[in-house]
Amino acid sequence: MIPIKDYNPTRRKARVVPAILIFNVIVFLWELGLGSDRTAAVYYFGVVPRFFTDPALREQLGALHLIQSLFTTLFMHGGWFHLLANMWTLFVFGDNVEDRLGVSRFILLYFLAGMAASGLEILVNPHSETPIIGASGAIAGVMGAYLRLYPKARIDMLIPPLVFGPFFRIPAYVFLLYWIVLQLFNGSMSLGHVGGGGVAWWAHVGGFATGFLLCTLLTPPQDHPDTYRSPSGRVRYARR
Repeated sequence: MIPIKDYNPTRRKARVVPAILIFNVIVFLWELGLGSDRTAAVYYFGVVPRFFTDPALREQLGALHLIQSLFTTLFMHGGWFHLLANMWTLFVFGDNVEDRLGVSRFILLYFLAGMAASGLEILVNPHSETPIIGASGAIAGVMGAYLRLYPKARIDMLIPPLVFGPFFRIPAYVFLLYWIVLQLFNGSMSLGHVGGGGVAWWAHVGGFATGFLLCTLLTPPQDHPDTYRSPSGRVRYARR
């Protein structure tokens, strides 16, 4: 299932989400321009689990580089499809979460979820030498926050290979719970297989869980997570 759009009004225009989208595209274009040096850049800016768990490698690279890679990996992508899938998902779900949390709290949630995503993948696959790259762990955190904040918001879904429709409108919790169960299933199936078949399933799980839990702490106290008032103040939308 592919989310196409949600029916969930916001009070203000998103600022962080467009900035993340633009910066990810710029970084990816930079990657493409590296040519044969791109692989080295992926290993340098991505998260390689063994770099964190092998004492000799950890000492050689230094703590500063390892911490830096937890951030830089969130802006690296393996290909156009990887980039577009991540950015589209952020576009669909990110504006409402940013609207509810505010700029600073949204940034905190995004990066903490991304770091937690890499952390769980390192724990599950500590000896992997396959770089973990992409924004999907942080975006999974945004999806987890969306589930907590807007479980009954309506979302139009597309089911491949029906590229041009029909669209199916379902509550957000149906898609988001389906998605996280799929990550758990695939992650469980990948246990014992270094690299997880090229997809960091456990990073998705770690990011999603972190976003779900963190947004409970980060949501401003005056905002109840199940209601919303329009900019005019005259319309109230129930979420439960």
